[in-house]
Formats: sequence, C-alpha cells, structure tokens
Amino acid sequence: MEDDWAAVAEAISNRLRELGLTQLEVAARSKVSPATIRELQYNKMPRRRNPRTLEALSEALDWPPDYLGNVLSGAAARPHADEANDPVLRKLDDVLDQLEQLRSRVDAVERRQAGEAEQS
Repeated sequence: MEDDWAAVAEAISNRLRELGLTQLEVAARSKVSPATIRELQYNKMPRRRNPRTLEALSEALDWPPDYLGNVLSGAAARPHADEANDPVLRKLDDVLDQLEQLRSRVDAVERRQAGEAEQS
C-alpha cells in the first residue's frame, strides 16, 4: 500500500484544531521544526521521513507514538460509518469550527489593540 501523506495532513490539522494548539506549540513540544510541521500539515513535499519525526509529532499531539505512522500506512482506525453520519458529531464539528473562528477574531482584536497601545 502507498503512503497516505494526505491522511497524515488531515489527522494533524484535525488534532491541532481539537487541542487548540498552534504549529509553534507543537514544534516546541515535539522538537520538530515548524517548517517540517507545516510541510506535513499541508502535505507539501511528501517524502519519506525519519520515523522518529512522526513519533515525536504523535506524542506532542497526545497520541500513541505509532499513531501517525499507522495513519501513513493506512493501519490507523478509520471512523465507523455510523460515526461519519452521526448528527451529534456533525454538530460538534460545527461548534469546533465556530470556536476556531471566534479564536481567530479575538486574536485579531487583541493584535489591533496591542498595535493601538504601541502607537499611544
């Protein structure tokens, strides 16, 4: 089976959103460079990686060390069909998306206020 880097990218993006972490926070936790995390999260330059890189990221994202390696190889558990169609889980995803949007808006307001405070 071919490596599924797109699945790894999706898993990382979803987990960052679930945990409310940034790439920089994961980089600090994992000791993996932000550039590598960005490449993996956005599936840029897919290529063979040192297994320790995926292990470190898995652990930094509060998963077992072999989680992302299993995602890459297709061995990770996929959601059950019932879960994919569960209206409660869909609503939870909507709530998480809205929370992420609110965080972004609050961050923008805080940056704007900090900029105005510096100008005063």
